[in-house]
Amino acid sequence: MDSQQNRLMEQPDTETLLRMIFQYAARIANERHLDRILMHMADLGRGMIGADRCTVWLLDRQRNELWTAAAHGVRELRIPADAGLVGLAVATGQPLFIDDAYTNEPYGHLLKHGALRTDKETGYRTKALLVIPFGNSEGEIIGCFQAVNKLTPPGVFTEKDLEYLTLAASYSGKSLESAMLLNEIEETQKEIILSMGEIGEMRSRETGHHVRRVAEYSHILALGYGLPPDQAEMLRIASPMHDIGKVAIPDAILNKPGKLTPEEFSVMQTHTEIGYRMLKKSPRPLMQTAAIVAHQHHEKWDGSGYPQGLSGESIHIFGRITAIADVFDALGSERTYKKAWPLDKIISLLREERGHHFDPALVDVFLDRLPELLEIRRAYTED
Repeated sequence: MDSQQNRLMEQPDTETLLRMIFQYAARIANERHLDRILMHMADLGRGMIGADRCTVWLLDRQRNELWTAAAHGVRELRIPADAGLVGLAVATGQPLFIDDAYTNEPYGHLLKHGALRTDKETGYRTKALLVIPFGNSEGEIIGCFQAVNKLTPPGVFTEKDLEYLTLAASYSGKSLESAMLLNEIEETQKEIILSMGEIGEMRSRETGHHVRRVAEYSHILALGYGLPPDQAEMLRIASPMHDIGKVAIPDAILNKPGKLTPEEFSVMQTHTEIGYRMLKKSPRPLMQTAAIVAHQHHEKWDGSGYPQGLSGESIHIFGRITAIADVFDALGSERTYKKAWPLDKIISLLREERGHHFDPALVDVFLDRLPELLEIRRAYTED
């Protein structure tokens, strides 16, 4: 038995309980990722009442299902919203106590098709159960805590456990509501950014698959370069906006089938400044990242790019990554003015431009991660 379980087998005193609540409250308040917030909630519930496992079930109203948003020792499960003990607790808004799942008669029919069936599949032995629904600020039930197997003697949950877990549920429900709202806002931002990027590509008679591929390429390259996962994800979300400034370029230039004249090319180059001006005013980190990408994805390592003629590491890493991702996809795609290049020719060019157009370290990452990049290209084929 590990040290965590040893601690759990002792019912926490008031001081320990308060310390635990404040500790997890701080973690939940400072966490932005919904999945980790849910896991903190499960850990809090387990620690407060000395349970072996704790599961946070959420109600998916669109699919009329309950699902295990966070759970100890259980993979994600989805069940009908009215199924099992959790379905009953959510439907009635009332907590449920089970001292022994194998001898309980009032809820035996629910347990037979729930916990007992799961035990047969996993080899786990469920005994005591405590299920407590929780709601949002308007009093609507949005999910429930399910605690399994009390680790302190005599091995059943008590009224004190109900009090403690109800406290955790009340706090968690309101925190979760705020987190889910923030998550919904962020998901909406992502959809808007991707849609705007696709609109820009459609104006130039290219498909939205280009911006999706560049986004995924950028993510892989960022991780390979060593950027933290949150920055790599930020770049993945923002990079579809790299050519958003093309919405202001005249169609006659944007869709010209032949080579652009020097004057036309000068107009085309302005899409980087236009995109930057469109995005830079927002204080949001996501939009600031998009502004950097729009502004700098045509800069070159040797300083011969545009619009500012930046060189080396004075080009933001987001711009350097998007540059190689954009060129790789553009060369491998058929456009109004050219045929798609074969892969070996693209690789040769990238090697030749190592230290000229592209950051040498990023070319090395590109070659190392090429199988992953090609898998993305296959997944988002124009067909």
